Amino acid sequence: MKFALTNGQRQEAQPGLAGECPSCSRPTIAKCGEVKVWHWAHREKRVCDVWWENETEWHRTWKGHFPTEWQEIVHHAEDGEKHIADVKTDQGWVLEFQHSFLKPEERRSRDAFYPNLVWVVDGMRRKKDQVKLQTAWQDGVQVGALQALRKIHFPEECMLLREWMTTRAPVFFDFGEEARLWWLLPNSPDGKAYVIPYSRAEFIQVHRGGDAQKVQEFAALLKQFNDFISMNNELHRIQASNQERLRFQQMRPQFPRRSRRF
Repeated sequence: MKFALTNGQRQEAQPGLAGECPSCSRPTIAKCGEVKVWHWAHREKRVCDVWWENETEWHRTWKGHFPTEWQEIVHHAEDGEKHIADVKTDQGWVLEFQHSFLKPEERRSRDAFYPNLVWVVDGMRRKKDQVKLQTAWQDGVQVGALQALRKIHFPEECMLLREWMTTRAPVFFDFGEEARLWWLLPNSPDGKAYVIPYSRAEFIQVHRGGDAQKVQEFAALLKQFNDFISMNNELHRIQASNQERLRFQQMRPQFPRRSRRF
């Protein structure tokens, strides 16, 4: 973890410091070596948040785009469950920065636990993911009024899409490109993936809340995408219902009609 409490104050790890975990209040020690990023660790070998993963420079860089008071916030649910959010903005967004592989059941648990969740996924963990996704997008079909929004018909050919396309929250893939991220629309029901490039600078600016117009534009775009997904869900439901009705009619036994005698 990046922050622990020392004398009741949030403090980054420094050589020789001791503190306590802001989530479980157990003692922590500062790990300040030359290989890993400086961090706090529990003095005992324990993990108080099963969703926590070892941090990389990639994590720290992303967190560093946001005020320190937004970083590593303990989020409490009504039933008492709690987890440490990577970033929780003053607008109520929870930003989770994910580097390592995430099991589907854990991803679903986080989707359900955090309201207004946004994923940012490190796309550089595997060498071929960037090429696979960009090729899939180039081969995709434009949908809607936005020229850059593409429907990808065979998402299973890209491992990143296969892993993340059923999530209920927006997902942004980070391939280290200076100008853009790749936005995967959430929870498509038709077996297709919907992807659009999105400005990295704008993403940061929106969630920092520094530009009211950008915040409104992002909210409007998110609503447009949610409406699109809802419409697509309804269309998919109607098509499935029609297919089931047709299948049922085809399975019904056909009896010859009797001719009437007058």
